[in-house]
Amino acid sequence: MSFSTALSGLNAATADLNVKSNNIANVNTTGFKESRAEFGDVFAVSAFGTSSKTAIGSGVVLNNVAQQFSQGNLEFTDNGLDLALSGEGFFAMAPTLDSGEVIYTRAGAFGVNKDGYIVNSQGNFLRAFPVDASGNISATSINAAGPLQLPASQGAPEATTELGISTNLPSNATALTDGAGGVLAIDPFDPSTYTNSTSATVFDSLGNEHVVTTYYQKVDAAVTTPANTDNQWQMDVYISADDIKQPSTPTPVGTSPNQLVKLGGAASKIINFNSDGTLVTPSQTSLSLAAGTELKSGAADQTIVLDLVGSTQNSGNFSVGGLTVNGFATGRLTGVEVSEDGLVRATYSNGQAVPIGKLALARFANPQALNKTGNTAWKETTDSGPVIAGEAGTGNFGQIQAGALENSNVDLTKELVGLITAQRNFQANSKAIETNNAITQTIINIR
Repeated sequence: MSFSTALSGLNAATADLNVKSNNIANVNTTGFKESRAEFGDVFAVSAFGTSSKTAIGSGVVLNNVAQQFSQGNLEFTDNGLDLALSGEGFFAMAPTLDSGEVIYTRAGAFGVNKDGYIVNSQGNFLRAFPVDASGNISATSINAAGPLQLPASQGAPEATTELGISTNLPSNATALTDGAGGVLAIDPFDPSTYTNSTSATVFDSLGNEHVVTTYYQKVDAAVTTPANTDNQWQMDVYISADDIKQPSTPTPVGTSPNQLVKLGGAASKIINFNSDGTLVTPSQTSLSLAAGTELKSGAADQTIVLDLVGSTQNSGNFSVGGLTVNGFATGRLTGVEVSEDGLVRATYSNGQAVPIGKLALARFANPQALNKTGNTAWKETTDSGPVIAGEAGTGNFGQIQAGALENSNVDLTKELVGLITAQRNFQANSKAIETNNAITQTIINIR
């Protein structure tokens, strides 16, 4: 009996050494969770329970090797597809594109394969929920999540429909007239006919860029309409004639190849300010690129609303306080951004960021019962409970840190001390066998 008891102690010490050695071996494994050997004592039992109050134990048995899912430290990297979970949850992975099987991991070292799918080093596909244009998901079932693929096409262009320019027009600027008691027409090729100017880039439906220039002229009160109106300016907006189909209406001004075409009609736009320098009219005006001035690039007709809200007239110098343009050119994929809530956006060279998916996270009521499959991956079991899917940052799910990896949660110092303890346990049980052997030998030698 004593031999088997000591032998069970040797086996337990060996198992403890093996567990600690495995922890130490994986101290640098991303997403690794340390294990702990859990033991129980052994008593001889009968149908009526233990044999007596003086029953002596029969040794020790290894009950479980339990993984500890405590948080590992985050190590920051320069790779935007390195993802770390700070808090509870697992990344959901698919072993193949068409597989319904799901495996779970905390190791977030991801990359892109030749087909544009986000995968880990084992080739497993990262699962994500589909999203709408605003990044919202419609379902959080793990079955609704599929492999996440980066878009292969370029970002589609969008035509400009709104142009906002807020300027300060100097109140002390010299008012201009035509010298004959009339309003002086703005000539974009003659700086003496306008007071200030500024330019902006707009986009057509094909993503082509076009420069529009706005010219401002302070009008003499003697020639304003209505007459003697103070603080009045006129404004013209021009685009290059090279961007417009020919012949065009109105007729281009200037000489080729620098001809310009006025937008928004033949008449100049009149801008009025209050005596305190705030804008009265107009807050908006339309710049039509329709019949007669349509773009020759083959793009669709478009109308751009020029918004002057925020413009002022005071004693300061001419300045552009705000310039906003919607629309954008065709863009090429330049990168991927992952937010804390797991929303994945494809970024393009035109400045657009398009949502393409939201990472599917999973958790379990009893994660220690998950089936370990290697490569820091787990599978669902009956004892783990069914998978609970969701989004990062909601409920009990942790947040996602892009550009970081979760290190192993192994405490190397503790494991090294544990090795010493396990070694002493092994030696002590060996000594028990040696002592039992000596006693047995003594009995055998009795004559």
